[in-house]
Formats: sequence, structure tokens, C-alpha cells
Amino acid sequence: MKIKKGDTVKLLAGKDSGKTGKVLAVDPKKERVLVEGLNMFKKHKRAKRQGEKGETISISRPMDSSNVSLVCPKCSQLTRVGYKFEGGKKLRSCKKCKSTI
Repeated sequence: MKIKKGDTVKLLAGKDSGKTGKVLAVDPKKERVLVEGLNMFKKHKRAKRQGEKGETISISRPMDSSNVSLVCPKCSQLTRVGYKFEGGKKLRSCKKCKSTI
């Protein structure tokens, strides 16, 4: 998976399409990405103690990684990820401006 935790991504499909956010978590086995503030759903929380009220909270759910695109930190454009080797290390690079991500 070419998207990592901490990357800035733009949502391409879904109800929040066009919005950008920071990646909080990545699940490479299920090919899912959790983005901060996007794909929000309401969850009803039951009262734990007597006299306490239940509440409705908003949480962000993971989405498929094919629905997001990486935003390059240098050129701030949507880009694909390429790889290059420097000094024995494999580095991610922007396909548009050729800088390392």
C-alpha cells in the first residue's frame, strides 16, 4: 500500500468527495484507510450509569484506499506514488514533481 500514516489525502468518491484530510491509520490487509474528519457516522451510545443520559457521537470510519488520492506536500497536487532508491533506502516520490515524499 502506497499511502502511509500522516499523509495528506483527498477523497475522490463518497459523500465527502473533494475534501482533504490527514491519514490516522492504515490497514494494509483490508486495504482500508482512516482519514481524520472524513466519512463521519453517528453512533448512539447507551448510558452506563443510572441517571446518566445516552448520547449520539460522531466517529470516522475507515474507507477503501482506492477512494483516496495522495496530495504531494511539495507541489500540493494530486499525485501517484513512485519509488526510487538512494543509498540503499527505498524512498517514495511524487510522479509529477519528482520530489521525495
